[in-house]
Amino acid sequence: MTHPEYILTLSCPDHRGIVHRVSGFLAEHGCNIIDSAQFGDALSQLFFMRVHFAAEDPMVSDATLRADFAQVAAELKMDAQLHDAHKKPRMMLMVSKIGHCLNDLLFRYKSGLLPVEIPAIVSNHTDFYQLSASYNIPFHHLPLAAGASAEAKRAQEERVMEIVRMNNIDLVVLARYMQILSPEMCTTLKGRAINIHHSFLPSFKGAKPYYQAHERGVKLIGATAHFVTGDLDEGPIIEQDVERVDHAMGPDTLTAIGRDVECVVLARAVKWFVEHRILLNGHKTVVFK
Repeated sequence: MTHPEYILTLSCPDHRGIVHRVSGFLAEHGCNIIDSAQFGDALSQLFFMRVHFAAEDPMVSDATLRADFAQVAAELKMDAQLHDAHKKPRMMLMVSKIGHCLNDLLFRYKSGLLPVEIPAIVSNHTDFYQLSASYNIPFHHLPLAAGASAEAKRAQEERVMEIVRMNNIDLVVLARYMQILSPEMCTTLKGRAINIHHSFLPSFKGAKPYYQAHERGVKLIGATAHFVTGDLDEGPIIEQDVERVDHAMGPDTLTAIGRDVECVVLARAVKWFVEHRILLNGHKTVVFK
């Protein structure tokens, strides 16, 4: 017999007895802990915890479990979420004209490596319409002309958010979507939108950053996945990685290596999000791997 499984994530002011209180609550409600991780941040004085558990007592309903824990959360001033471990989050992908991250995430989704549902792909170009169709995923072309007015950008973003609302999207992934989101949209999507970019910033901005890096003789290429905020490319970092390069590599080789790193870093960040392993800690994140 299989039992319902949950993932509990929480943060609260740090003090003695939190783990005891949570584990005791679960034991009293007929739950068996499968795995658990916790972290106390001395600087923010916050405590973070992720618990994966099975609800083994058929007499304790989902509603009872949630209502009873809500009382504990209120008492300990917790920011807590209780997730169904078997429910696949709904993810929307956004892309422009560079498709390596999109292609990688779609492959991981199709092969079962990424436990998500993808009800929509949004782009301001039509380059990946056929790729989307090959996975039988609705493709939404929402063009935005270069130099578009503020009114046109607001209208386009409202259409994007309508797709988010209609499809009950849990996570928006900017898989090399080359448009700056408005502060209003960033606020609406706080904590549930992830972006990927090369890690040369702020040194090499603008077009062809890998060519700029080659001209400067860089020896490390990296990528950063972070939550989207109103501060461009400065949101809470989720994951980063680097790859060594040398003088014998041309700018095209550097670009290819960089794209590989971007794919891996973004895939890790998305997987950790859908597995409820990321907790916000001010301008930083706590990631229970």
